[in-house]
Amino acid sequence: MPNTPLPIGTLIHNRRSIFPKSYNPEKPVDKAVIEQLLENANWAPTHKRTEPWRFQVFHSEESRAALGDYLSTYYREHTAPEAFSEAKMEKTANNPRRSGAVIAIILHRDPEERIPEFEEVASVAMAVQNMWLTCTELGLGCYWSTPKSALEASEFLGLAPNEHCLGLFYIGWHDMPEIPGARNPVSEKVQWR
Repeated sequence: MPNTPLPIGTLIHNRRSIFPKSYNPEKPVDKAVIEQLLENANWAPTHKRTEPWRFQVFHSEESRAALGDYLSTYYREHTAPEAFSEAKMEKTANNPRRSGAVIAIILHRDPEERIPEFEEVASVAMAVQNMWLTCTELGLGCYWSTPKSALEASEFLGLAPNEHCLGLFYIGWHDMPEIPGARNPVSEKVQWR
């Protein structure tokens, strides 16, 4: 864990997806750390201050096991026999159990629909980016997963009609070395006018 805050550019360039298979399930993620992630998420930009992000935190062993059971059952019931993999079903069940926590990312659509939905989706994504950068600063692994089972988890999560899940944010401590990043040059993506 860094002793001094890293410059924002360094955090952005060092941000990586670290998957649950690399997490140390013996090292729990404290509730205070999760609260810090959520507090930083809460400061994302939001048009008309709709603050459309909502989160459900699966932190206890029991809740993470229930999530794993839901995900693996969904996989078993919605995967064609020719595409089914016992190993994938087991991985789906175990990823939440290996994690220090899993955070369901939920879009809470403005009931008055004062702004286009894509703006609220963008706000939720920026909230997740705030969590991701915080994880990077803390040395905590994380990864945003969007399986169909999560995107269709409204009943499992007990969501309101104006809400839907945009994925799962897995977090956990890890011992992986720094992973080099790769991006094509920004000059290939910009047109100056």
